[in-house]
Amino acid sequence: MKVLEAATTIEARTRALDWADIESQLDGFGSAIAPGLLSAEECDALAARYDDNAQFRSRVVMERHGFGRGEYKYFAYPLPDVIADLRAAVYPSLAPIANRWNEIMGIDTRYPREHAAFIERCHRAGQVRPTPLLLRYVPGDYNCLHQDLYGEHVFPIQMAVLLSAPKRDFTGGEFVMTEQRPRMQSRAEVVPLAQGDAVFFAVHHRPVQGTRGPYRVNMRHGVSRLRSGRRHMLGIIS
Repeated sequence: MKVLEAATTIEARTRALDWADIESQLDGFGSAIAPGLLSAEECDALAARYDDNAQFRSRVVMERHGFGRGEYKYFAYPLPDVIADLRAAVYPSLAPIANRWNEIMGIDTRYPREHAAFIERCHRAGQVRPTPLLLRYVPGDYNCLHQDLYGEHVFPIQMAVLLSAPKRDFTGGEFVMTEQRPRMQSRAEVVPLAQGDAVFFAVHHRPVQGTRGPYRVNMRHGVSRLRSGRRHMLGIIS
């Protein structure tokens, strides 16, 4: 944590993360926390952007689509510097994990080392709209368990950053994941986050080692009901 606080740029903070531990958490549980990746000031500044509609390309009211309750907005290009820097900085460390997972699961897709090359692949396939989004929840809001699968090219590990401070800004609203295992009951996990913490998580599938070899488990994520206050979260879908 002290190392991250001392690092001034997003790239430096990302390099300072314990990527071996993040990879171990992702392998073991399908999610991993990077504590204090953004400062409180950066979080507050991003959350304050929500009311400036000029920065976004669209707004989604979740209740209208059966997604839950609450709303979110997709950023337009050009992205805020902190978001563009986060996308480019974390991707090179996540791509080898994604490639290893696909190899284990027998999936042919491989991801390039650099984020710009992945974005170029998406653009060639017609996926040209930016996917980072800002979510807002007020009391009673929640996000149903789901998977963010956009178009032909989907990077299998997603990132979200909690911009609000639990207990100070809101109560409830926990980040939740479920793991659906073949012929077994689903496993649920609550991921505890503080303001500025990032969570990396499996979007769709992840490999698990069984007694007879590796197999796939199906992952979903959501947010439990907000009980008080207001909660903002940044979602980065590569």
